Amino acid sequence: MSRRLAQGYQGEATTHTPVETVAVVALGANLGDRAATIDDAVRALARLPLTTDVRAAPPIESVAVTLAGPDASAPAYLNTVALVTTRLAPSVLLSYLHAIEAQHGRERRERWGDRTLDLDLIAYGDVRSDEPALQVPHPRAAERDFVLGPWLAIDPDAVLPGVGRVAELLARLRGDAGQSADGGDTADAGDSGGATT
Repeated sequence: MSRRLAQGYQGEATTHTPVETVAVVALGANLGDRAATIDDAVRALARLPLTTDVRAAPPIESVAVTLAGPDASAPAYLNTVALVTTRLAPSVLLSYLHAIEAQHGRERRERWGDRTLDLDLIAYGDVRSDEPALQVPHPRAAERDFVLGPWLAIDPDAVLPGVGRVAELLARLRGDAGQSADGGDTADAGDSGGATT
């Protein structure tokens, strides 16, 4: 095992083996063969070093949301959430997520624009970081049906650290949108459909 991968780039030397942590990764795409891209990205997550398990929720479709608001004329997003059991440090995992995006042609030209693939680190165990390069939990995760819905589908007991139970957050979000917690549209009014950065 590479100690550097488990400690991160800024980590200090330790003599203990890093504990496995469950990281929550949101995946989204609205360009190209979205389903194939999401499937390939999930397989790439499973191949990461120091990673022992990856479970992905069934994908959902959501309306693209731009800085101007929902845009039904834009290609729809396909979204899912994966639970990644890993000993990679959060900063290292985030670097791998960016590399997987780049392998799928992701270009960071426009905030909340169309994307071949978007991978976001939503949570990393109970870790909390407000560093510009690593914000966990994701600062807007509680506002995103397309993150909370798939996450709840794969982990009914999920908790967004420092915010609350995912089931309650989703019910509140859907209630605010005039929808029940067990149905309704998966569109989010805060960002691009699968764009969580």
